[in-house]
Amino acid sequence: MAGGRINDDDVKAVRDAVPIDAVVSEYLQLRNAGGGNLKGLCPFHDEKSPSFQVSPSKGLFHCFGCQEGGDTIAFVMKIDHLSFSETVERLAAKAGITLRYEEGGYTPGHQRGERIRLIEAHKAAAQFYVEQLDSAEAEIGRKFLAERGFDQAAAQHFSVGYSPAGWDHLTRYLRGKGFSDKELILSGLSQDGRRGPIDRFRGRLMWPIRDVGGDVVGFGARKLRDDDNGPKYLNTPETPIYKKSQVLYGIDLAKKDIAKSSRAVVVEGYTDVMACHLAGVTTAIATCGTAFGGDHIKILRRLLMDNGSARVIFTFDGDAAGQKAALRAFEDDQKFAAETYIAIAPDGMDPCELRLAKGDEAVQELVEPRTPLFEFALRQIVGRYDLETPAGRAAALDEAAPIVARIKNVSSQHEVAVQLAGMLGILDTQFVVRRVAQLARWARDRGGRGPAPATPRPGTSPQAQAHAHAPSGPSGPAGPALNLRNPVHQTERELLKLALQYPALVSPAFDAYGVDEFTAPPYAAVRQTIADAGGAEQGIEGSTDYLARVRDAAPNDTVRALVTELAVEAIHGRVVDETYAGMQLVAVRLRAVDRRIRDVQGTLTRLGAHGDPERLAAVQNELWVLQQYAQSLRNRGADAL
Repeated sequence: MAGGRINDDDVKAVRDAVPIDAVVSEYLQLRNAGGGNLKGLCPFHDEKSPSFQVSPSKGLFHCFGCQEGGDTIAFVMKIDHLSFSETVERLAAKAGITLRYEEGGYTPGHQRGERIRLIEAHKAAAQFYVEQLDSAEAEIGRKFLAERGFDQAAAQHFSVGYSPAGWDHLTRYLRGKGFSDKELILSGLSQDGRRGPIDRFRGRLMWPIRDVGGDVVGFGARKLRDDDNGPKYLNTPETPIYKKSQVLYGIDLAKKDIAKSSRAVVVEGYTDVMACHLAGVTTAIATCGTAFGGDHIKILRRLLMDNGSARVIFTFDGDAAGQKAALRAFEDDQKFAAETYIAIAPDGMDPCELRLAKGDEAVQELVEPRTPLFEFALRQIVGRYDLETPAGRAAALDEAAPIVARIKNVSSQHEVAVQLAGMLGILDTQFVVRRVAQLARWARDRGGRGPAPATPRPGTSPQAQAHAHAPSGPSGPAGPALNLRNPVHQTERELLKLALQYPALVSPAFDAYGVDEFTAPPYAAVRQTIADAGGAEQGIEGSTDYLARVRDAAPNDTVRALVTELAVEAIHGRVVDETYAGMQLVAVRLRAVDRRIRDVQGTLTRLGAHGDPERLAAVQNELWVLQQYAQSLRNRGADAL
């Protein structure tokens, strides 16, 4: 913060000089709402229909969904997590207004707000790297670009630069600009060396990563030399201004065309973004060293506004890793109202390679919507089975049907189920449709129903019996760990410990498990708590606050204490790996399926031979599917989940 309070007249001048609609438009798409107002999807809460309104004439915004509101300064403070002074300073710089400060006047340099200082350091670093690309040392970088079809003009358009190979060229340069060692370390531009800060990026090609507002917040660095022992791509670490799950490379260049065309193209790398934009596909963006996820979806949703004509096209390499990325993207597809497609070039080329080999038109043709992502996902699954045999068709159905069941729109779900039947060669189309509808119904039921009360079992401690019969909150019964001599409870406990301590080993399968798959009420309550905290998948990225979120989601102190206990208790497996985690996942799921089989067999017995034929056939079909699934779990283990 600067040395004193900003002059009130200058604050007013900043408010008047920067139109609120111009600022808000940097973060989301705005459309006419009538009466001189504009509307868009609120950036402060997740919504699918616009309740966020901007009044340019009044200089105000208000969301009728979450009740956030205020002027231009309030908007920037909220969306960029800045203090009042930092926000005014940032807007003043954009408007070319020199601010005056009370109590001693303007004090430049290190006293300005932290975020402003880190942004300025990155801006200076980006310019430094750009200038270095013209140096003799950077010949290897210029050659790298030229071999991929990028000339000097392309490098300038994307502000591509070069980091010198020495230890502290940038560090010394930024010190000369008045930045402290503390600021350089905090920014991620420098790192601690034996004799003080040294450059984080050395001898690499540099891409500046900008946020939606256009500020440089980080860098992606490409290895150029064989003697560089670092990773192929090195990105800025997590800092106060850089969160890899919340940035999209190229979004600053693509956002206007994404909003205008209601189309976004998601590619894999920096050079792919460059190739697409230079080929005329100016809606291309890429993630920065992480999987495409929920926060990226929120950014795109605000620009696309989820209208009926919106399109999101994923381009991935045709290799196994690229296909896996496509399937992972499908997991998040339900969060889009947009139509989502997959584009894979012939010969498995990425957009950069395709442009080099076949020209700009080939890139443009690549991203024309071809294959719906769900269809691609299903074909990848079905292609792994021998569909000439009944067992192969049944196994393929077991794996593919749950994916179709996740499609929320009932008519779309029905249509895709019919297509799945065709892919599998199952003549009884309605059987597949019913199977998918059944899975969707089970998923809805599990999501809306807590665990059933438990009957005390022999050997259960009196304390556990008391807790099992005690009144419970909406998250289900709670209590201490039940007797571990019961192998069912022991397996459930082990799986919960894995979900809390090693979420990456059990995700994403664990998050599809229903609360009712845990027969011990205390464990069912912990399963519900993990779900309420966003699921075990939240812990995959190594988030330090994952366990804190789970504990905060606990309905009471008893469940919270059990979460803590399970989070610190040792895992019983001698080797804690995917194989061990898979065994626990399969054991819990198989017991749940076997329980359901017994229930359905009981229903068949009750219906008898003289029951309603249609109802009888439906129950028999359900029993067959369950038995096939149980057999698949026994034969294939975790691969059948």
